Parts: sequence; C-alpha cells; structure tokens
Amino acid sequence: MKVGFIGIGNMGGPMCRNIIKGGHDVTVFDLNPAAVKTCTDLGAKAAASPKELASLVDVVMTSLPMPKDVEAVALGPDGIIEGIRQGSVYIDLSTNSPTMIRKIAGVLAPKGVVTLDAPVSGGAIGAEKKTIAIMVGGDKAAYDRCMPVFESFGQNISHLGALGSGAIAKIVNNMLAFSNMAAAAEGLMLGAAAGIDPEALNEVIRNSSGNSMAYRGVAHKTLNGDWSPTFTIDLAYKDLHLALELGDELGVPLALGAQTHNLMRMARGMGFGGDDATALMRVYETTLGREVRKKK
Repeated sequence: MKVGFIGIGNMGGPMCRNIIKGGHDVTVFDLNPAAVKTCTDLGAKAAASPKELASLVDVVMTSLPMPKDVEAVALGPDGIIEGIRQGSVYIDLSTNSPTMIRKIAGVLAPKGVVTLDAPVSGGAIGAEKKTIAIMVGGDKAAYDRCMPVFESFGQNISHLGALGSGAIAKIVNNMLAFSNMAAAAEGLMLGAAAGIDPEALNEVIRNSSGNSMAYRGVAHKTLNGDWSPTFTIDLAYKDLHLALELGDELGVPLALGAQTHNLMRMARGMGFGGDDATALMRVYETTLGREVRKKK
C-alpha cells in the first residue's frame, strides 16, 4: 500500500519507520531535514509539501503536536486537500479534538476522501517497539482496508465507532494518566516529608494498590532527578485542555482533571513546560524546597 506520512518527530518518526520496515511504499514530509533523511535512508521517498505527498499515495497519515497544526497541514495552502485523490483515506494519528477531526472530514468528504481518527498510546518507546495501542474512529470499511498499515506499527488496534471516537478515547485515557501522575507526585512528597525513605515507600506502592504505569513513571523520574522529556508538560497541558473542553461541551464535571490542569499551569509558570510530564513533582519540590531522591 502507498502510504504518506506527515510529521516524523518523536512519535511519528518511529511509527513511520516501522511502516517502512513493514514493506509499504512510503513517502514522507517534515520540516526537519534530519528526520526526513532517517526515513529516506530506510527506503522512503521525500515529498516537497503535504500537497505533493497526498497526490502520490493511497493513505495519508499525520502525527502532529496541536489541532491547529493538523488543520493547517490538512486544509491550508499547499495542504493535503490540494493534492489528495478521490478514494484515498486520511488518517490522523495526533491527539486531536473530535470537533477538529470532524471539521476536516467534512471538508475532505466532497473530494471522495474518507477520514479516520486514530490516536495512539504507548509513548515513544512503544512507537519504537511497535507495541503502541491504536484507537480508531470512523468508517469500518476504511478501517479494515488500512489494517495492514496499522498492524505494521502497533498492537491492540481497536475500532471504537463513529469518527471522533478514537480522539475521545485518547483524551479520556490521557486525562486518567495525568491525574494519576499528579496523585503520585503528591503521595511521594507526603511520604518523604513525613520521614519515610522514598525508595522504601516506592517498593511498598509498587507492590500495593497504589501502583500503576503512571505512578511508576513518576517514581522513576523523581527518584533519579531525571526530567528529560519523552512527553512534555506542555503537550500534556494541551491534551488535558482538550478533555476539559469536551467536558464543557457535554456538561460533565471534571474535578480531578481541572485540578491537574491547574497543577500543569503552575509547572509551566515555573518554567518546567519543556520537562517530562512526570515533572509535575517539581511543583511540589519547588514549593516546599525539598527534593524526593534515592540515596546516592
């Protein structure tokens, strides 16, 4: 299958490389020449614009940071809409607003293009290892048609229903993960402030009901004082904002999500926006003037 991939950064890059390794004919576009070269060295072709890329392939995929970026690439000047062919499928892998993906689909539909939203979960490591989960919304026949592409870069691939369902599932998942991170930071700081050795407390929690993937991430980063980003607070803030917008739209109270969003806002105000999302702990450390670290 001829696949076009736009946005080959921290997440998109490894996903795209796995699609290439899966034997598909891949064309790429990105503003970063080094990212493009990494893919062309594996056999992909490079396009000069999203418009050109869309004119060459059967399936166009995007993996971009913000909904506004997806809109610009899909519908803007020299965008996908100007080149995409009738009968093609457009798949957005970004964490996007369901409202935005439906808007884009409505504009592409008159051109004979089917749109799927297919956000992913599992982080850059999962993208490298081809273990990410893919949650898909949209036309089932198009989903089935694109399954060989999905299988080339992910696992636990789910069709969730109408267009926008994938985006909603991803927003809910991320809200749960980020709220869990905030609780993990708060709990670790409380224990440390009370005089419990953080490493001993971590062992207890990892083997008790407080354990989770999000907790383990916060504990590992905190105990090692390592805030190098795999997924930044700035991006997490954007994702959680999408959840709060959806809550407003549906009239659903999101008390924990809102509290976590405010904690992220504090972290960004303290200059930690570019740090890993687990660096929510730095708000507590900065406020209290103490660090939670393992013994050297």
